[in-house]
Formats: sequence, structure tokens, C-alpha cells
Amino acid sequence: MDILNELIMQAIASPWLYLVLFAVTVIDGFFPPVPSETVLVAAAAVTASTGEGNLLLLGAVAAVGAAIGDNLAFLIGRAIGTTRFAWMRRPRVAATFAYAQHALDRRSATLILGARYIPVGRVAVNMSAGALGFPWRRFLPLSLIAGTSWSVFSLAIGLLAGAWIKDQPLLSAVLGIVIALVVGLVIDRIAAARRRRVPAAQLAG
Repeated sequence: MDILNELIMQAIASPWLYLVLFAVTVIDGFFPPVPSETVLVAAAAVTASTGEGNLLLLGAVAAVGAAIGDNLAFLIGRAIGTTRFAWMRRPRVAATFAYAQHALDRRSATLILGARYIPVGRVAVNMSAGALGFPWRRFLPLSLIAGTSWSVFSLAIGLLAGAWIKDQPLLSAVLGIVIALVVGLVIDRIAAARRRRVPAAQLAG
């Protein structure tokens, strides 16, 4: 345990951490399996637990990376649409795209800001926005707000975990990740329930 804690302390003090965080937040914007939330929450938890690292820099790097990733997803959607590749036609992904297409015109700001907290949802919404011709001049400021709010939220989870477990960077990182996963699961369930209500409302109408 002491060896692992020492390795984590070295990682949190390394400038490479910020480069890795930036890379994963950018890639996660258009490739959901990359765990950007996990990296940010764990880093924030260790920083809070040990007092090492720079929380403001972590948050800024994550926010900028998230906004860039979201805009890349928008540009991909603009270029290729939402059905070209096989993974886009999987039932869960296709349902997310369908919900995004239905809701984008009605409440674009709420949809883009809220989707940032759902890994598959944000890719679907942002790609759909690009594919459906949503104006980039409106999308850009929304993506900046979404990335910043998501970064602050993830930092808060990490800070909470780090405050609970002092001077134990490994345990604080694990606790932060568990909290983030639980919150993500709850958000994902709520989003899935909302998607199911849309077809029901259409049938009723």
C-alpha cells in the first residue's frame, strides 16, 4: 500500500498528468470508452487528500479538453452523419441519437449542457447537432459552458472523496471513482427513462 501511495504521489506531481488528462478529455468527447471522468476525479481526490498538485490547473485542463472533444464530435457529425459506422447503429446508441434528434430543436441548450454528463449521450447529442446543421456559433459557447460545469462537478466529487480520506491517495482515488460511477449510473438511468417516454408520448399523440 505504501509503495502504491508513493507512486500515486509521484504521478500527481508530474506535469505528464496534465497532458494525459487533456488527452483523455479530448478523446472522450468523441470516443466514450475513454474514462475522462475517472482520471479527473481520481486526480482531484488525490490532490485533496495529500495537498499535492494544482486543482485549478486540473479543472482548467479538463474543461478545455472537454470543450475541444465536444467540438470534434460536432465536426465529425457534420462530416459523416450518425449512421455510417456499425457502432452507431447499435440499439442503445441508435436510441440515443433518435432522442437527440427529436429534442435538439426544442431545447438545444438544455440538451447540450445536460448531455455532457452522460458519456454516450454527449457524443450522440454533439454528433447529432453537427449532422442536423445546428449552428456552430451557437454550439461553441454551449460546449464551453458544458465543459466547465462538468469539470467543476467532477472536481467536487474528487474533493469530497479526498476530504473523507486524508493522506491515503490510493483509497481516496478509489472512493472518488466509486462515487463518480454511482452518480454516472443514476444519470444514465434517468436519461434512459426520458428516452423511453418520448416514443410513448409520440404514440399517445
